[in-house]
Amino acid sequence: MASKKYILVAALIVLIQSVGMAQTDWGWDWKDTSKVSVKNLPQHNEFLNNQYPYPAQPRNQWELGFGAGLSSVVGDVKAKTGFGGTITLRKALTNVFSIRTGLTSQLNSGTPNAYGTGVGQRAYKGTTHQLSIDVLASLNSISHYRGNPKTNVYVLGGYSLNASRIMYKNPGGAQPGGYSIFYGQVLPNGANHQSGTITTFAGSKYNNRYSYALFHGLDLGAGIAFKLSNKYNLAFEQKYTFSAPGYDYLDAWKEGNSNDYLSFTSVRLNVNIGNSAKRVEPLWWINPNNFVYNELNSPKHMKMPKVVLPDADTDGVTDQFDLEPNSPKGAPVDSHGVSKDTDGDGVPDFKDKEVLTQKSCFPVNNDGVGTCPEPACCKEIKDVLANWKPAEKNECVVGNLPSIQFKNNAKLSKAAQAVLASAADKIKANPNCKVKVIGYGTSSKSAQQLSWERVNAVIKYLVEKQGISESRLLFVYAQDGDANTVDLQGTTEEGPNTVPAPHPNLKSK
Repeated sequence: MASKKYILVAALIVLIQSVGMAQTDWGWDWKDTSKVSVKNLPQHNEFLNNQYPYPAQPRNQWELGFGAGLSSVVGDVKAKTGFGGTITLRKALTNVFSIRTGLTSQLNSGTPNAYGTGVGQRAYKGTTHQLSIDVLASLNSISHYRGNPKTNVYVLGGYSLNASRIMYKNPGGAQPGGYSIFYGQVLPNGANHQSGTITTFAGSKYNNRYSYALFHGLDLGAGIAFKLSNKYNLAFEQKYTFSAPGYDYLDAWKEGNSNDYLSFTSVRLNVNIGNSAKRVEPLWWINPNNFVYNELNSPKHMKMPKVVLPDADTDGVTDQFDLEPNSPKGAPVDSHGVSKDTDGDGVPDFKDKEVLTQKSCFPVNNDGVGTCPEPACCKEIKDVLANWKPAEKNECVVGNLPSIQFKNNAKLSKAAQAVLASAADKIKANPNCKVKVIGYGTSSKSAQQLSWERVNAVIKYLVEKQGISESRLLFVYAQDGDANTVDLQGTTEEGPNTVPAPHPNLKSK
């Protein structure tokens, strides 16, 4: 039977949590001044006008609670499980702290065990009425990793004024088996003792003592509330009330310095009260970090400075990211703003008269020309080329074209596609220019294959997505260079200059 009860309670908690998880609102709109009190409006207006960094605290609803549960007296006589009921009113002071006042009534009883019977303890019945004022601290209202809480975990402490009426079972006499009002332990001198009380009152007198004892109490407890909706929540709470400075007759028995205290385990249905059009939910249901993180994620209030991206050397790489902020005007640079050195001979391309010098011809002179002897057969060709001028219609003024960066694959990123789209505009505007698409590889076959696939991805994008004629794109392979880069270079050449032959899986013309 007990296991079924535990299963039922667990199912109820899961249901409550699932309902609570459906709540996704942020609590309130910081622009809504209708939820700010007149007293706090000056501060909030300064905040709205960016003259003060902190918004005003909004007005929030009160919480009216109704609870019932199990109570008992923890003392010297073995207690039975009693019953209690409570009604409370709670108001938030901040998102963490709140204050709650309440009226609680408890019906308790106890029957001594064999030892208690042997030392003279008697069965008892007790009624306690409690007026309390407690401070509650919510432990999970503030979070840096979620929005508003769906549960409210809290601890409490406070003061209560208690009135208790205790009756004990008659051992016999005029009312055998019945109960009589207990006025306190009879001391050896025959007097009644009510140590720890403020006063006694109400009911018939006996030895100048009344039926109710009034005493101070210290409240301590903890609870958890599950949000059902923006108006209702269900809570489970354990609360203890300790007599102060100490009253030991709640079980009609005094023994040593063992002061009795009350235990109350309750289930509570809480209702938010107040006009929801002018008040937000109680603040313990609102995460005060909501505004901060939403503003960081999507700024709507902060004054954003105008974005300035200076490029002093006009190489297309802004100064914030330019590792060579003083590149000569017109010099081709990589994505970091550094002048390109295609063959890695130490002479940047804008100075290099032999951009693709073979390593076997290193070192090079100041013009980037290698030390390999020039074949005799080429001298005549160089003389012809030195005096040859291309027809005006073939002049290529396409200017600098970008380098495309890849990671560990041959797939074009969105950033690379945007760069190619910009380059395509230049290519279309210069119909006399052909474009070298230069890939780099190493002696590794897999690296060479990846290089060809990257070049092919660039050509395919320019042809299929940007409408560039495939005949204008020249497939070029270079042994030395950044294997993760494919360079574009304007040219008037009529055919490809590929070393080695294209990979068989790559379509090229």
